[in-house]
Amino acid sequence: MNAAERALGVDVATKIASVVNLFRTEFPDAKADLKPWRNDPDTREWMDPDSIDIGFHLPGWSPRFQSRSMLVQIRFFTDPLEEVQRFIGIETAGFNHEGEAWRLSTIAQWQLVGNYEPAKDVRDRLQRFSERAFELFS
Repeated sequence: MNAAERALGVDVATKIASVVNLFRTEFPDAKADLKPWRNDPDTREWMDPDSIDIGFHLPGWSPRFQSRSMLVQIRFFTDPLEEVQRFIGIETAGFNHEGEAWRLSTIAQWQLVGNYEPAKDVRDRLQRFSERAFELFS
């Protein structure tokens, strides 16, 4: 779900702002987009109501990033019995003209996978961002 729609309270809004700042610390040229999902029926069908989604756009396609845009999804699980949302991890995906190029997930084994992988320094900075953002929500 778009981060702009999830930022209803001070606590969540502060954490979203912190994630944006953490990402921009590692990737200063990236421009944050708190509404990466369009508001149409087809797009709404794919959105996860248990996530906070933030898009980041680079000035252009980058061979080092193997992408032009990145999507950060902060994932939660809603326990229906307890009616509580629990943080489960962060997924960051890079997109190029063919769609998803790569994905780094803290939910499984913290591995970067995909058909197009970014350069080692970019992978290291993505890992560092993921670790810091993970600590923010843990």
